[in-house]
Amino acid sequence: MSISNKTRHKFVRRANRHRRVRARIAGTGETPRLCVFRSNRHIFAQLIDDRRGKTLAACGDGDVSAEQTAEKSDLSGKCASAFAVGRRIARLAGELKISRAVFDRGGYRYHGRVKSLAEGARGGGLKF
Repeated sequence: MSISNKTRHKFVRRANRHRRVRARIAGTGETPRLCVFRSNRHIFAQLIDDRRGKTLAACGDGDVSAEQTAEKSDLSGKCASAFAVGRRIARLAGELKISRAVFDRGGYRYHGRVKSLAEGARGGGLKF
């Protein structure tokens, strides 16, 4: 199965946007980079220390339960699970005594699931 030119072009454009975003931001031990990856079905977040090249914490929508997803009633579906992932990554950051992070949207537009994840992380106490 081969990828069509239109699909390949979409991946290349996102990679270029991500490269531009990454040129401006970098995570440290005190303020790690909150990196977001969004696929068609799932969303993942990582806290990364770029100086040491280590992932400090990671979370995906498979790690959150249905009760955690349903607690934000004005969102539904994938946006609600993205919000729950944001809350969970903020809780994991709190356990590591991290209160600040820089947000890496991964070349995605800041709306929908990416925005919900960011709002969930802010609601969980992470500042960026």
